Amino acid sequence: MIRAVFFDIDGTLVSFKTHEVPSSARKALFELHEKGIRLFIATGRAKGGLEVLKDLPFDGYITLNGQFCFDADGNVLYENTIVKEDLEVLLSEIEKDPFPAGFVMRDSKVFNFRDERVDAIHAITHNDNHPAGDVSHVLEESIYQVMSFVDEEREKQLLEKMPHCTSGRWHPLFTDISPIGGTKVRGIDVFLKHHGISLDETMAFGDGGNDFEMLEYVPHSVAMGNAPDFVKAIASYVTDDVDHDGLAAAFRHFGMIGSS
Repeated sequence: MIRAVFFDIDGTLVSFKTHEVPSSARKALFELHEKGIRLFIATGRAKGGLEVLKDLPFDGYITLNGQFCFDADGNVLYENTIVKEDLEVLLSEIEKDPFPAGFVMRDSKVFNFRDERVDAIHAITHNDNHPAGDVSHVLEESIYQVMSFVDEEREKQLLEKMPHCTSGRWHPLFTDISPIGGTKVRGIDVFLKHHGISLDETMAFGDGGNDFEMLEYVPHSVAMGNAPDFVKAIASYVTDDVDHDGLAAAFRHFGMIGSS
């Protein structure tokens, strides 16, 4: 029996085309909620990027790829920030060989500068239209994640110099650098313990590389039709994409909602 379901947002719940949650998914979520199934978000977005979910009945939120977790009442259950030494390294790197970097705080984000890569991602997510300017103050802030517009080789080089950090990538243009210890999996464990639910009773939906660990971890995992092949390969079930009612189809496949 499934008692808890975790959802990525972009490309899973929310369409990259319409930037909304399809009506079929909304209907399914309310049906699951009425049955007493706990619903949770597990996203790379920050708290300020959740408006797209509107009135959907979620019980908790794993944000920033697991660095900041809070319940429906806003109570913080877990948080994890990048250590100052690693931030100093990153600031030095973007000064020597600049690339756009978005420093994510609890309620805001600031870029050192924006270029066409940042604008391209915002065009996809409608969630990255943040200001750019002086970022020296981030050393005095709690930084949960840094949206870093680098390729995989530069990403590897950065992580070698930032020993307390890891990274997650769902798009070729950028990776999210975050502190070791907070992941979507860690967030799942936090909420399962909080609600007294076992891992065996858990399902998760995702479509990107930053969902790989989560989908590999839960016993009932669903990859969206738009997911890359390496993500689909470890999923229990591959459904259609969000624009073709993939969530509702998966829930019907598992017998969790009625037929359409």
